[in-house]
Amino acid sequence: MLQILLFFVQGIPEIAGVVACSLALARVKLRWRVILVFASILTVIIYIVRSLPFTFGLHTLAGILLITLFIARTTRVPPSTSFMVSFVSFALLALLEVPLNELFSILIKVDINQLISDTYTWMLTGLSQAVIMIAIALLVSKYRKPLEGMWKI
Repeated sequence: MLQILLFFVQGIPEIAGVVACSLALARVKLRWRVILVFASILTVIIYIVRSLPFTFGLHTLAGILLITLFIARTTRVPPSTSFMVSFVSFALLALLEVPLNELFSILIKVDINQLISDTYTWMLTGLSQAVIMIAIALLVSKYRKPLEGMWKI
């Protein structure tokens, strides 16, 4: 039960960061209530997909496709652009993961394998990624001004 709770404590902010980053790249105004509701739903779906006996990584593909669908349906962003910004946001998250895990490993003087096996420290690395993704979304949104009337809902 604790594992599930920790998954959602880490997963919802992380997915919110990916969704916000995708929207910011597409020049859509960040509406945090909508982002958090969708991130919560998507985190549940990703948890279910990860729990199934499928190839590892399928949850990432599902996340990219569902964020693409969400952006294409709820905003005026074309599907091709929706896919591109979703893919770029997930790629950015993946690029952040390795250096942040290494940094945490060095800071707390623990082997990377121990870091991965300890649920609490692993959650902290995920939360740091979420904070950075949200900060990137806010910066992108600040310098790449959102266009008016992009939301359909």
